[in-house]
Amino acid sequence: MPFTNRLFSPRLGVAAACLTLAATLAGSASAAIVLPAKYKQQGHLTIAADATYAPMEFIAKDGKTVIGADVDLGEAIARKLGVTAQFVNAGFDTIIPALQSGKYDMSMSSFTITKKREEVVDFVSYLTAGTSFYVKAQGGPAVGALDNLCGMSVAVEKGTVQADDAAKQNKACVAAGKKGVDVQVYPDQNGANLAIASGRAQVGMADSPVAAWIVKESRGQFKLTGKPYNSAPYGIAIPKNSGLAEPVLQAVKAIMADGEYAKILKKWGIEQGAITTPQINPAVQ
Repeated sequence: MPFTNRLFSPRLGVAAACLTLAATLAGSASAAIVLPAKYKQQGHLTIAADATYAPMEFIAKDGKTVIGADVDLGEAIARKLGVTAQFVNAGFDTIIPALQSGKYDMSMSSFTITKKREEVVDFVSYLTAGTSFYVKAQGGPAVGALDNLCGMSVAVEKGTVQADDAAKQNKACVAAGKKGVDVQVYPDQNGANLAIASGRAQVGMADSPVAAWIVKESRGQFKLTGKPYNSAPYGIAIPKNSGLAEPVLQAVKAIMADGEYAKILKKWGIEQGAITTPQINPAVQ
């Protein structure tokens, strides 16, 4: 009599058996995740996101619901933890201080993980992205690197890595005896986009998946220029000493194992940012 069990039998076939095994292992992994009692009791995670950064997080057509890749991922992670996800729209530069004060349980808002940010909150990596430049499709300047920005006006969102990079480049340009960068900082990404569309700024800078989405949705108004630089991991921001970092890491691994992670990335067209090994606080700079 041939060997059979519930995970493999001739009737299932090899492919089906592999899918069954993967699902079983993923389910076992999520079942073993231990969530701190505080979060179990409240039954949800309050997750902050600056909903102006499509396709990662933005407002739906109803004018109030936060949607996007980060929302789908956050909801999937919450399910693995046995709770629900409640997304709250918040200004990007207010999120980390609010996490420190305990206002939010965590944040999924396209945070690039840096050593400086790791000093005040913990991160679980879940995606990778670089920075891209975008300009008006008609008459926009060619920008291939940060040092091309000398003498240009640049629109960026407050509190972002791009705002820091543009400010540093301004100093570098001046130190080299060149015209500085006119760095225009806006409260959200929509404001930065409007500045470029209206001609107040020549160049926009945003995370690569976001810049690609902006260009796609602009209906020919904007175009990408140059190539992305400084690819780095995105992280789920979590208050230090909350006990959430390890359970969230295990939940991310679980949605990767059962295929939900790949499905969500494909839905939003960001498969190029997929990672295979999520980590806690992996910043190198």
